[in-house]
Amino acid sequence: MYIPKHYMIQSEDIIYEIIDQHGFGTLFSQHNGEPCATHLPLNLNKEEKTLYGHLARANEQWKDAVDQQVLAVFQGPHCYISPSWYETNKAVPTWNYVAVHVYGQLEIIKDNRTIVKSLSNSVEKYEKPESSYQLKDVDASFVEGLSRGIVAFKMNITKIEAQAKLSQNHSVERRKRVIQHLEESCQHDNMQVAELMKREL
Repeated sequence: MYIPKHYMIQSEDIIYEIIDQHGFGTLFSQHNGEPCATHLPLNLNKEEKTLYGHLARANEQWKDAVDQQVLAVFQGPHCYISPSWYETNKAVPTWNYVAVHVYGQLEIIKDNRTIVKSLSNSVEKYEKPESSYQLKDVDASFVEGLSRGIVAFKMNITKIEAQAKLSQNHSVERRKRVIQHLEESCQHDNMQVAELMKREL
């Protein structure tokens, strides 16, 4: 990923926070000599430095993804930045965003207990604490039957690249004006970008 120096995220904690908060990623690999991508939730294990996920067994991307380096992309908040928000119109539009690229090797998981644990971790992460649904309460034979239709994997991370393009190349005064306009929009991504820009200030 091309990353200008002033946009680079170097803090491992911040990178892991982005992956955790925006865990619906895109897994890229080469399949049959062509680029292939699957959109899927990926769960980070910080201690292992791995990502856990699964593909539908019918999705043949898994068949050759294990023999190559793969890329998982996590897209954080992003939004359009209008030059009309600046103190002058002698400028061009741009886009502010946060993105993390994770490189690694896939390892297929065959142990059923590990597969169920991976699925349970996803449920625990995304279900609300007061939710009546827990995977452990579902009939084990039903879960086992469904698990035959997936290929579970862990991705052993070899490299991470991350950037936050948040108007750092502009003056503090201009960035404050951008933040003000983003907050006035009330759109979720705009509000998140505004909050990240405040941190940078």
